[in-house]
Amino acid sequence: MPIFEYKGLTRDGRNTKGVIDAENLRAARAKLKKDNIYVVDIKDKKKADPRRNKGPRSTKKVSVNDLALMTRQLATLIKANIPLVDALLAVSEQVENPALAEAVADCKNMVNEGATLHKSLQKYPHIFTNIYISMAEAGELSGSLDVMLLRLAEFTEAQAELRAKVSSAMTYPVIMLVVTGGLLSFLFIFLIPKMVTVFESAPTLVLPWYTVAMISLSQFMVNYWYLIFGSLFIAFILFRNWKSTPTGRIQWDTISLKLPLMGPTIRMVAVSRFTRTLGTLLKGGVPMLTALDIVRNVVDNHVLALAIDEARSNISEGETISGPLKKSGQFPPIVIHMVNIGEKTGDLENMLMQVSEAYDFQVKNKLEALTSLMGPVVIVIMGFAIAMIVFAVMIPMFEMTNLAG
Repeated sequence: MPIFEYKGLTRDGRNTKGVIDAENLRAARAKLKKDNIYVVDIKDKKKADPRRNKGPRSTKKVSVNDLALMTRQLATLIKANIPLVDALLAVSEQVENPALAEAVADCKNMVNEGATLHKSLQKYPHIFTNIYISMAEAGELSGSLDVMLLRLAEFTEAQAELRAKVSSAMTYPVIMLVVTGGLLSFLFIFLIPKMVTVFESAPTLVLPWYTVAMISLSQFMVNYWYLIFGSLFIAFILFRNWKSTPTGRIQWDTISLKLPLMGPTIRMVAVSRFTRTLGTLLKGGVPMLTALDIVRNVVDNHVLALAIDEARSNISEGETISGPLKKSGQFPPIVIHMVNIGEKTGDLENMLMQVSEAYDFQVKNKLEALTSLMGPVVIVIMGFAIAMIVFAVMIPMFEMTNLAG
């Protein structure tokens, strides 16, 4: 069934836009009129972009919050015994994100033509991850798609919340560092050269060594600023290229786990992702080996991913998961202990979710502690640097005053 993109006005005069599927243009206009939408512009998306038949039309990113909201709406409709095709149609008209609305509408058409939901989701890998597709497949096979979608929504929301905590915790220190760097650059490039002309007006003045050092650094920054910024840019490019290589990725991930202050937090975030994702997949009925294949890409750390690969190969030979994870030395003892208990009691999924919740709480407290610590540290560093500059300038000024007197 064709998909139409429309722009219109609601009864109260608000602008609205979205996608709707109908047999033809006339039917689409009739549907919109029934929904009290006055059509301003409407067009067939398939005719508007002939490349659509060759694959996914849109590669725009969809926010995690939009995806979680759509998933929860779809789960609610399916739980209310609404057929999947009708539920997808309703959700596609409700979703505000155009890329997601188009993807859901296209999935609805494929399901209407006989495809399974998880197969239709595979057409949009930039929107629906392997975790999402695997959970949808498990829900379809077990007949509990609504339950799987609700778990997916909760999982997606938890991941978004964790990502937001990490981002917000790092924003303030980064802003402070940028402001500090900009202020010091301004002082060295614009202010100090003007002070040098003042000092040169007193030829008998003997400048202290720290003032001479400051002036030399200022002159270097004024004369070779392009070398400084160019070197920083080249260093960034080289670092990014090195980190993108397999060897560099392993080395960087190893270093990041050993960094003071940040290392333990990075490990906590990775462990939280590992336990929550694995617990969600196992609860959804995804086999252990398949779940581990998916989880290794979620931890976002190659060192831990290698440990998970080793655990997977050992599990395929009949071992438990706790033994290989313990041998790797990359997972905290409490995680190994809880996983071991879960395996013995047959309640591994709930144990993993409990570990994830505990680590989410620890990550929150750790990030708050780091934020509260890094802010004053950056302020002290900035204050010390400015105080040294003022001291290096004011001492010669006092001596000039004495000489003039």
